[in-house]
Amino acid sequence: MVSSTENTWDSLKLATKVKDYFQLIKFTLSFTVVFSCVVCYLLAPGITYNLKMVILLFLAGMLVTGSANAINQAVEKDTDAMMKRTGKRPVAAGRMSQQEAYTFAFITGLLGVLMMWQFFNLASAVLSAFSLFLYAFIYTPLKKVNSIAVLVGAFPGALPCLIGWVAGAGEFNAGGWILFGMQFLWQFPHFWAIAWVAHKDYSNAGFKLLPADKGPTKFTAMQSIMYSMIMVPFGMLPYYFGISGNVSLWIVLACNIMMVIQCIRLYMSMDVSAARRVMFSSYIYLPIVFLALLADKIN
Repeated sequence: MVSSTENTWDSLKLATKVKDYFQLIKFTLSFTVVFSCVVCYLLAPGITYNLKMVILLFLAGMLVTGSANAINQAVEKDTDAMMKRTGKRPVAAGRMSQQEAYTFAFITGLLGVLMMWQFFNLASAVLSAFSLFLYAFIYTPLKKVNSIAVLVGAFPGALPCLIGWVAGAGEFNAGGWILFGMQFLWQFPHFWAIAWVAHKDYSNAGFKLLPADKGPTKFTAMQSIMYSMIMVPFGMLPYYFGISGNVSLWIVLACNIMMVIQCIRLYMSMDVSAARRVMFSSYIYLPIVFLALLADKIN
């Protein structure tokens, strides 16, 4: 009887630990990032679907991205504990030590970069390491200093697209930079909408993430409109550079116009409900756009 109870208790502890590690790497966010990386790899010229290579890239990407997120949570332990949306994270809640998070991050980050080098190429490995460093050690502490952190964070946020392309193409060229640029521009209305919705939490924790010091303002909404409007012509580049065909051109155009409309509605309404619409629109934007490009791939 005692043995059965102990086994049950051990199983529960193991399940809790696994759950904590899933939270530590921000699994849903990491999956979204790696999704972009894998699709951009498959968009590279001459690359065909190979399950083994896709799995290897997915695992390497999850390791690198998970490492960056683990460092982020270790660094922001105290501020995470102050916010409702992050207070239950394992380091913030005290279920995991900062040292454990840092150790996990070091091992996973190193393993992920080495996998990129071993199975793909050195350039994609160096980009992966640079992206991890930029996110964990530049963007993360900068969030409490100045709202320019959003601009800085947009680079590691978009680099997975370039990493995926370089992993497949083996070189830097227009295609990789176009895909990088699409995700780079997308992040501004996406992240400002999140910061708008969670403004009170972020402000209490000392984060400066909106472009206006006074919080959600017309200026923030106008900035979102500006970036979403730039996305419209930029989204046509995959067609003009021969990455994808005519069908995806119209799908991407429709998605970009949708983002512009939602940002205009935010400017007109100036409320949290409109910000949520921008946020949810941005969530569905990426999978639709990237899968459309992949389905309509030319080479």
